[in-house]
Amino acid sequence: MNRRAIVVLTGVSALALFSGATVFHQNEQAKRARAIAASRAEALVRDHSPIIGPANAPVTIVEFFDPSCEACRAFYPPLKQILALFPNDARLVIRYAAFHEGSDQAVKILEAARLQGKFEPVLAALLEFQPEWADHDKPDFEKAWARAKDAGLDVERGERDVARPEFQTTLDKDGADAKALEVSRTPTFFVNGQPLTEFGPRPLYEMVKREVEKARK
Repeated sequence: MNRRAIVVLTGVSALALFSGATVFHQNEQAKRARAIAASRAEALVRDHSPIIGPANAPVTIVEFFDPSCEACRAFYPPLKQILALFPNDARLVIRYAAFHEGSDQAVKILEAARLQGKFEPVLAALLEFQPEWADHDKPDFEKAWARAKDAGLDVERGERDVARPEFQTTLDKDGADAKALEVSRTPTFFVNGQPLTEFGPRPLYEMVKREVEKARK
């Protein structure tokens, strides 16, 4: 075999090795991307999370939510309107991000209400009357319980239930997921796994609408 043939064969072998390495690298990147996507999806929706709307809806809105947060309160009416516009197509998954002082206790009131089948009316009451009880320096939970009672909560039972260890476990898991997803403020929204990049009710509506239209095709 002459020198030219050897050079050509060496070049072909090197190219084949490079191509093989490139394909391997691309496959590994694809595997990693799928693993990250799966991990992210898991971190967004947990089995313990409260859901408002049809459980099998094709569009999932995830809200990282703090019951003491004024912006969460402001978002609640337009969020309900969005769900009402797409009653069969969209669901809301609530994740707790208790960033404000005392918010963990408000979350436990909500979880106690969920045990009694009163989650939505108590949620609405706590948000409507948030200025009464959610002082960021010294929240007044007697007033929060009173409003929850007005919404139909059995307060005596609820006050016992807030000591349940699973409530704290829920808070801890949601806090860990918020950290993993780099959630630093409330409300933070994801729609079908994608973050809401432009903050506001209108961008949220538009994003949900696009996902609903895609699901209906």
